[in-house]
Amino acid sequence: MRLDAAVQAVDFVSDLHLSAAMPRTTEAFMAYLAHTPADALVLLGDVFEAWVGDDLLSQPFEAEVAAALHAASRRMPVALMVGNRDFLLGAAFHAAAGTQPLADPSVLEAFGQRVLLTHGDALCVADAPYQQFRAQVRTPAWQQAFLARPLAERQALARGMRDASQAHQQGQVAYADADPDLSAQWLADAGAAVLIHGHTHRPGSGPFASGQRHVLSDWDLDHGQRAEVLRWTAAGLQRVRP
Repeated sequence: MRLDAAVQAVDFVSDLHLSAAMPRTTEAFMAYLAHTPADALVLLGDVFEAWVGDDLLSQPFEAEVAAALHAASRRMPVALMVGNRDFLLGAAFHAAAGTQPLADPSVLEAFGQRVLLTHGDALCVADAPYQQFRAQVRTPAWQQAFLARPLAERQALARGMRDASQAHQQGQVAYADADPDLSAQWLADAGAAVLIHGHTHRPGSGPFASGQRHVLSDWDLDHGQRAEVLRWTAAGLQRVRP
């Protein structure tokens, strides 16, 4: 992905986990979309807490978020990479939201540099049970069978999978992090020295693998005060409040 030379600021956001149960977080994101000074926005997964198919656009909350994204996309390019919670975002959503689908991983070129972008879950190989689950649900056969179920049934199944995931995470001594060796290989293959990802909910920047890493913040203004944007300009990468 290469940005237009006129772009002066690119924002990276991930792990919003938007849902009707998170009104303050959603309101903050809507306000951010309307007022960000960025010239481009890159969403790196888990925009929604759960996405069980593009027919969710029939629901008021999901339609409202798509409309806000579409309004933003008329002012700037908005690229969207799916995460582990919203990997079923499809063509109908992108059309409604005005977003450009972004493969995981992808290289972004701007300001004479290359950065490697990923949601981050594929790099957390130490969590073997999750990786097995991820491989299963990313197959066309699984997705076709899942999407053939009624919407209400899919929503109930998603709640069950989310509860099981949270119980699994609570049973771990520590959350899995991106594997340094695999990350180094990805960076080498991409010809990049900077890795940007979300997923782990452990924001921070520093040396990692064979280069530099920037982990994006999750957003939660309903139970805490977490909300952060990583902004890239010719001067470098900076964390800002939305």
